[in-house]
Amino acid sequence: MLFSDVIRKKRDGETLSDAEIEFFVNGLADESIPAEQVSALAMAIFLNSMSTAEAGKLTVAMARSGVTLNWRDYELDGPVVDKHSTGGVGDKVSFLLAPIAAACGCFVPMISGRGLGHTGGTLDKIGCIPGYRATPDLDEFMKVVKSVGCAIIGQTADLAPADRRFYAIRDVTSTVESVPLITASILSKKIAAGLEGLVVDVKCGTGAFMPTVERARELAASIIGTAQKSRLKCHAVITDMNQTLGQTAGNAVEIAESVAYLRNSYRETRLDEVVMALCAEMLVIGGLEQDRDAAKERSNNAVVSGKAAEVFGKMVAALGGPADFVERYASYLPQAPVTRPVYPDASGYLSAVDAFAVGNAIVELGGGRRKLDDTLDLAVGFTGIAATGTVVGPKTPLAVVHAATKVDADLAADLLRRACTVADSASQENPVVCEILD
Repeated sequence: MLFSDVIRKKRDGETLSDAEIEFFVNGLADESIPAEQVSALAMAIFLNSMSTAEAGKLTVAMARSGVTLNWRDYELDGPVVDKHSTGGVGDKVSFLLAPIAAACGCFVPMISGRGLGHTGGTLDKIGCIPGYRATPDLDEFMKVVKSVGCAIIGQTADLAPADRRFYAIRDVTSTVESVPLITASILSKKIAAGLEGLVVDVKCGTGAFMPTVERARELAASIIGTAQKSRLKCHAVITDMNQTLGQTAGNAVEIAESVAYLRNSYRETRLDEVVMALCAEMLVIGGLEQDRDAAKERSNNAVVSGKAAEVFGKMVAALGGPADFVERYASYLPQAPVTRPVYPDASGYLSAVDAFAVGNAIVELGGGRRKLDDTLDLAVGFTGIAATGTVVGPKTPLAVVHAATKVDADLAADLLRRACTVADSASQENPVVCEILD
């Protein structure tokens, strides 16, 4: 079989056969298909999409391209569940959700990815913690999940290797925003992780790959439908991404905000609402609670009691990070040499934010990738980000920029100003949790 024929077939809008999809996935995994041909097929799929059957076959094939985890031998006394986000700006939910759900009785084997396009990656952020082994061998990973309750790692060479390579190529070829490819990428990793249940956070808005609620519903339906065919219980929560989630955007700065949340010292309102909603779905889908309100209360108690922070600290230590990271995180995280407030050009209410532009400003700072092999500056980003509806002006900044140089800081500050709309009156706020689908 010639792979150029497979590319041509999808380019012309035809349906790929099971054999052609298997051929593609095998070539991804063993790298016998060169990156330029993978890119060409990704673009053809982006432009012409895939049927549900094609996406399902691609999902299963990528999941089977490596090892599939089996938790039966570990005799866990709770459900194996996970969450996945479709990507956003300032989305540090994973670092909160995994320890909170674990503190409530779930076992969370969270396999995460690098940043895609303008969105930050969980794997990049967790890499800010010195000594943390983000790609342990699978035996260590499973032992940490059993002993601690959760582990956040990146894709290893063993788990869905075809997706790992495809994911990286899509990132730098503008082919991320494809419903069947997003579906297959998410579910292949989760099926390989041996989950019993999955909650998907589908973002919509200016900072998301799905710009509207309608597109987000389309993706959510695709994920739920494909998951059901693979006998994986799945719920989806559609959440707003028309501004940064929380008060930080970057890598190390988001880890700092996450630890502050887990220590119950500061919980930004919108971030807290998303975290509690997703935690509730994890407890419900795992059978630990029947009622969403009761599940939210249980999740909140895990934070207030300090149990979630304790779980996070144990996870960090078990994977090689500092044993006192939760207590002394500020001394361990990288710091940018240049920090300065970014003030708006005019006073008024922050009425709208182009979150996509904010994400790209972080890329310009060096906190995101332009090329596949870019090395990130983990210290850069924004803190103290103003929420829409906030009055901003000469004494109230839009954010504080963290940069490597004054030139970088000036550029990022200008990009942030352009991303923000300041008006004479406050605009109507969007609900942060839009819909729940199951």
